Amino acid sequence: MRLLLAEDEKEMSAAVETILKHNNYSVDCVYNGADALDYLETGLYDGAILDIMMPKMDGITVLKKVRAENIDVPVLLLTAKSEIDDKVGGLDAGADDYLTKPFAMKELLARVRSITRRRGEVTDSTLKCGDLSLDTLSYILSCGEKSVRLQNKEFQMLEMFMKSSGQIFSADQFMDKIWGYDSDTELNVVWVYISYIRKKLTEIGSTVKIKAVRGVGYTLETNQ
Repeated sequence: MRLLLAEDEKEMSAAVETILKHNNYSVDCVYNGADALDYLETGLYDGAILDIMMPKMDGITVLKKVRAENIDVPVLLLTAKSEIDDKVGGLDAGADDYLTKPFAMKELLARVRSITRRRGEVTDSTLKCGDLSLDTLSYILSCGEKSVRLQNKEFQMLEMFMKSSGQIFSADQFMDKIWGYDSDTELNVVWVYISYIRKKLTEIGSTVKIKAVRGVGYTLETNQ
């Protein structure tokens, strides 16, 4: 799951980024509102954390512009302000939730889980496709009585496949969604992780396959 973090206090941003990545989120960080708007307009994010007081454009303005463009990305606002009117203003602008600084990282994570869960049509923590079950909380992939735990990038790739079964994803789409725009990772890393996932599908005896479509990308293929 990919998040945008817009926070101009770089020490705070680094701390939040570390915690989010430790909890298996992919995170892009920006430090002003104008960049936050540019990134959100790509439509690649599963959620956004916006500080209200930012240079170039404040978080409320960013949020209003995003909603005016019908971008429905879940947004959590961060601010030092605690007045009721400020909270109401943020929620009225289209925020999904509001967190006042200082905050506990556990609460931040809980609120991120909450806003991203609301967006999805599936509220169950388990994704199913063919004979596969993927627990999105524990990253355990199961087929019948056999199971295996996925690593972070493996989980994110298979989650994309299982949420859109039958869709073909290009290597560039995986790079943009999981590794991010600013990554200097080589494109062939996608093939490497596809190989890892295939081995784990074989390990648990699944009939689900990742099929390569020449010149286009990859798709999840079931026999059901």
